Amino acid sequence: MSVAFTKESDAESVAADLPDRPIPAHANLVTIAGLAAIVSELATARAAYAAAQAGDSISADRSAMARATRDLRYWAARRASARLVEGKPADGSAGFNTVVSFERADGRQQSFRIVGDDEADPTAGSISWASPIARALTGKAVGETAMLPGGEAEILSVE
Repeated sequence: MSVAFTKESDAESVAADLPDRPIPAHANLVTIAGLAAIVSELATARAAYAAAQAGDSISADRSAMARATRDLRYWAARRASARLVEGKPADGSAGFNTVVSFERADGRQQSFRIVGDDEADPTAGSISWASPIARALTGKAVGETAMLPGGEAEILSVE
């Protein structure tokens, strides 16, 4: 019978052709914790790839192999491009690997740690160094103001 007349599971065929995870064009700056997380994710991706290859699971579940292959490519690329930044700005200004506290014009106070893309989690208090807020804060010292999306903010502390 011609392949044209067979019906594959729609979900499986879509999952088997997963697009690559987008990799930012800017530098892949990482903290020590960020590098450790990338190494851990790469090991997990390698294990998932090996598991997908073993036991004829490729023909049984093409989506598992597609996910494993996609994740392995992503984490291998992130590890290869990682640039470890251990210190903080020497002048005490806001920058990579610092925690910046600021007060917005409406009185709200916020604090964010400026980190690499893969470890950024705004809900947990960390933002990517390439984000608009981090770019506006970078280079600012305590007492200075920064123009953030949504208005002006005064830097309260840099740790």
